[in-house]
Amino acid sequence: MYQQMIFVNLPVSDLAASRKFFTELGYSINEQFSDQNAASVVISDNIIAMLLTKEFYSTFTKKEIVDATKASEVLTALSAESREKVDELVDKAIAAGGSPSGETQDQGFMYGRAFDDLDGHTWEVVWMDPAAVEG
Repeated sequence: MYQQMIFVNLPVSDLAASRKFFTELGYSINEQFSDQNAASVVISDNIIAMLLTKEFYSTFTKKEIVDATKASEVLTALSAESREKVDELVDKAIAAGGSPSGETQDQGFMYGRAFDDLDGHTWEVVWMDPAAVEG
């Protein structure tokens, strides 16, 4: 069965710094699809974050590139396998130079935190109790 993938394309100010940031979170870079204009960050088998220099990103759109430190266009949410994994990833992001975003959401059956990456893009990390999802 075909597994659909998602490629999140994000403009970045400093490609080298952004590569370092995401590798410090534990993600790998697919060098086959990376060069001086882009870095292909492998989040999972089906999720890829394409970090593009702003100049290169602008070749794909005629729209103004949003300054994600001042305006929000998208919130990228990632699932986590446990509450501890939520904390682990967000804490790594903050240690790597990211910043906390919003308040911790703890509803018992669902737990989430968020961080902003080096360019201000918001990444939410969420765990949901499988028993709550099932019934």
